[in-house]
Amino acid sequence: IYRNYCMLSKIDSLVKQVEGFSPSSKEELESFRLSYLGKKGHLTSLFNSFKKVPNEQKKEFGLAINNLKNLVQTKISSLKPLFTEKKTGPKPDLFKPVKNSSLGGRHPISIVEQKIISIFNSIGFGISDGPEIEDDWHNFTALNLPEDHPARDMQDTFFVQIRPDVLLRTHTSSVQVRHMQSNKPPIRTLSPGRVYRNEAVSARAHCLFHQVEGLYIDEKVSFSDLKQTLLYFAKEMFGKKTKIRLRPSYFPFTEPSAEVDIYWGLETESDYRITKNTGWLEILGCGMVDPNVLENCGIDPKKYSGYAFGMGIERIAMLLYGIDDIRLFYENDVRFLKQFN
Repeated sequence: IYRNYCMLSKIDSLVKQVEGFSPSSKEELESFRLSYLGKKGHLTSLFNSFKKVPNEQKKEFGLAINNLKNLVQTKISSLKPLFTEKKTGPKPDLFKPVKNSSLGGRHPISIVEQKIISIFNSIGFGISDGPEIEDDWHNFTALNLPEDHPARDMQDTFFVQIRPDVLLRTHTSSVQVRHMQSNKPPIRTLSPGRVYRNEAVSARAHCLFHQVEGLYIDEKVSFSDLKQTLLYFAKEMFGKKTKIRLRPSYFPFTEPSAEVDIYWGLETESDYRITKNTGWLEILGCGMVDPNVLENCGIDPKKYSGYAFGMGIERIAMLLYGIDDIRLFYENDVRFLKQFN
């Protein structure tokens, strides 16, 4: 009991010393700090002695020690500003131009998107835009995809918990539907934008990416018109000597449908790898607009016909710049982005 009484008396004595402490220099304050908070200071000694205090008295001693510690820290914090050197001199000019300013540059996705738009602008395609949060009718049903259609499984969809029929658009074809509803033929429009699909992120796929889709509707539009348009695009984008081929395919909103390949060549090891030893590389999908789609959008399929096409901007950018990992476009690594300035 006598020992415990002595410890409490010691703590009280230290509290009075802290309260009366008034340093005259920065060095004196630092010495005070070490004498209490250092490894060999008073508080370390008290915490070591605390281990021998009976359990029924630990609460009282623990509270006293913690109060002393808090008092020391508060004292040091209040005295420290008194010995902090204040900088003197003229105030900085906040309106002075920065000497070594580093200007930003366009993202490779933006560069490629603008090039695609420019090519189609030159042959009369305008731009149309629409919401990224879409309803089921514009994204699926109007495009010849009723609720029980198995082709809906081709696109894993992000649904939004507002209503069961609200989702993140899986393609910019929904923009084309809205454009057809509000415009009469002839229609010649391009729909660039972000789209979303519930896919695992990897070097070749991402849950969000960018598309450009084109639509042309008028009287007597033929598949030959589509082929000539895409050949013009391929030569403008990849070079005048570019060759294309069309392979039969399936899309619910076009009939007939095709995949478009360009001849990439087989000159390097990389060429063999990315073309799977064929020299041909797929760049987009296309086809003649299905009459059901025209009818759903209020256009007479007996009078008008049209074609549509769509491509992924990331895929085109990866081909143009030799990029083998789609994730690089979204990581904002300055070392990667500076290459396109």
